Parts: sequence; structure tokens; C-alpha cells
Amino acid sequence: MRVIPIVAAGLLVSLTALYAFQMPFRVLRSQEGYDNMVLPPDYQDHNEFVIGRLMYPSGGGGGRRGGGGGNWVYGGTMWSNDYPIGDRAFARILRRLTRVDARSVEQPVNLNDGDDVFNWPWLYAAHVETMDLTDTMVKKLHEYLDRGGFFYVDDFWGDTGWAAFMQTMARVLPGAQAEDIPDTDPIYHLLFDLQDKFMVANHNEFVRTGLPYHAGAGANIAHWRGIRDAKGRIIVVMNLNSDVGDSWEWADRPEYPEKYSNMGMRISTNYAAYAMTH
Repeated sequence: MRVIPIVAAGLLVSLTALYAFQMPFRVLRSQEGYDNMVLPPDYQDHNEFVIGRLMYPSGGGGGRRGGGGGNWVYGGTMWSNDYPIGDRAFARILRRLTRVDARSVEQPVNLNDGDDVFNWPWLYAAHVETMDLTDTMVKKLHEYLDRGGFFYVDDFWGDTGWAAFMQTMARVLPGAQAEDIPDTDPIYHLLFDLQDKFMVANHNEFVRTGLPYHAGAGANIAHWRGIRDAKGRIIVVMNLNSDVGDSWEWADRPEYPEKYSNMGMRISTNYAAYAMTH
């Protein structure tokens, strides 16, 4: 934990010259109605770590382009699931459990905003089976990862969800191979030792059925997968058949078991540490 602030501080210095070109903090519509939340005092600060929330147009599993209706640029579509309440809950955990100077609010990141994505080294996205990226966006995401960005993918389910997302990744990283990340990998031991990983429940399914997972072929076993660059660094992590975003969003609700929130927070903290130190 001591090394993380040092590395993060170096990253902060390297990005200082780019602050003038960053998109300002903005609040967009939440798919689940978490609008008009009170902003914390540091919402415009330049911190060591900011949770980048990837915006994207939806199609495929999300129905028509837009992912449930509306213009994705303004939120309210699939990319904004669990946003912003989940992002801010995870930011609080980072501030509590580490010495990383994490901003208390997320940053919605649009790949069409020029070079803005390069200012946010850590991107989180949910329901990625619905992503419908344009060729321009694919090129920008490829360059982002090639420059050392870290992409955290969550809350997609089953064989169909996996196949749909990997079709997108075949465009972004042609020829890249996904793997099940072994328990011995450093990513699972930077802050917490995570040999005991288990599926992180979807809130609605657990409340409705008592089961943690969505119905569908291949959706009942959690997989923790990754894609590495040519040097062996993990640049994409994929929580297939887990809903870590719900573990952030519902962490303080009694109907959502603590064990799921605990696992989701620990995994995500390790991912943040890995992204800042590798």
C-alpha cells in the first residue's frame, strides 16, 4: 500500500500538462434514476485517481441503438447502469482502504471527445454485451489500451454476452486472446489475497429468486478473465457472470448480502492498484 501513492503521484505529475485539455466533470442521466445527487466538495479537484466511466452507444443485447431508448450521449442508456451511485461508493472505499487520493466522483468518458480518454487511465464499463462502437471509437479505444490504459469490464452474462463482447474486442484488439486469470497472478495479491473469489450477485436476481445470477446458458459460473499486452501486462479485466457494479451500488442495503459487497470492493481495489503500479 505504501508504493501505490508514490506511483500514483508520478502518474499525476505526468498528466498535469494535460489538465487544460480534459473535459470538465459532468453529470449525465442515470439509467436507474440516480439523478440530482449532492456533489461532494472535491468534485472538480485534480486527484491521483479518478474512476472513468466509459460511455458508449448500445445495440445488440440492449435492443435498438441507444440501449433502451434515448440518446446515449446524455445518459439514461445501458452505459449508465449503476451510475453514478455505484461509482461514488467505490471511490469512498478507495479513500477508506488505501492512501490513494481518489476523487469522490466519477468521470463520464466519451471516446468521441477528441483525445480526452487519454487523461483517464482507468475505465469501467458495464453491460458491454450491448456495446455498438463506431469504427472511430474502436480506433480510439485501441490507442487508449496501446498507450497503457486499463479497461475494467463488468456485469455481462452467459455465453451470449461473452460472444457479443468478444466480437467488439476482436475489432479493438485484433488477434488478442482472453484468458482466465490464475489465482496466483499479482493482480489478486497487491492489497488483498483473493484466492477465494466467488460470483458477485446481481441485486435484482438475488432479491427476486434467491440466486445470484441471471438465467441463461453459461451464466451460473463466475469467470475472472483478462487480456494482456505484448509485455504480459493485463490491460483488460472482465468479470463474466458477476455484477460488481451492484456490489458498489447496494453495499449499504440490508437485502444485499455483505459477502458480495465485500468481494466486489476487494476485487476492484486490487484492479485499481494494479492499474496504477503496472
